[in-house]
Amino acid sequence: MPIPKPHHLIYGTLKDYLTGDELTDTDDERIRQELCRMMVEEKGYSPDQLQTRLTIETLFSRCFVTSTIELTVFHQGLASMILRYGPGSLVSRERSAIAAARVLVPDHQIPLAIVTNGRDAELLDTKTGKILGYGLHSIPDSETLPHLLENVCYLKPLEGKRRERELRILNAFDVERCCY
Repeated sequence: MPIPKPHHLIYGTLKDYLTGDELTDTDDERIRQELCRMMVEEKGYSPDQLQTRLTIETLFSRCFVTSTIELTVFHQGLASMILRYGPGSLVSRERSAIAAARVLVPDHQIPLAIVTNGRDAELLDTKTGKILGYGLHSIPDSETLPHLLENVCYLKPLEGKRRERELRILNAFDVERCCY
């Protein structure tokens, strides 16, 4: 059986900007850390408003997937926005980010999602799927977020087939396929 080749260069370890946890140092992790740093130092969020690496686990057609949400932003105690990172095209990540926002927390659907590759970003309305803004500057800062949230509602959590559909979408988009 062939041994899988790693598809990320590993430089050692680094300390997580928000938690201080020791993480594997890769190019992608460095970008994730820079995004966390930006949210605190440039966008003005306090570290206690940000939660890293929440996960959603799915199993469909014998395919187990753990989807990681890089950053969840809380406003007045409610999960209000998620940030998902991935290299490459943003458009290919929009639907999975919307699905994640709709099922991540048990008591409501998260109204806003950001997809970013570290150089560009899109701000998404998770109710409609519409793009609200383009570019890293479209990521709301801590003063803008409350104003954006005035115009959205926290929808009730999805149940039954509707929830399962979002979980299936997340599973299909986030399955890891590597080369050998």
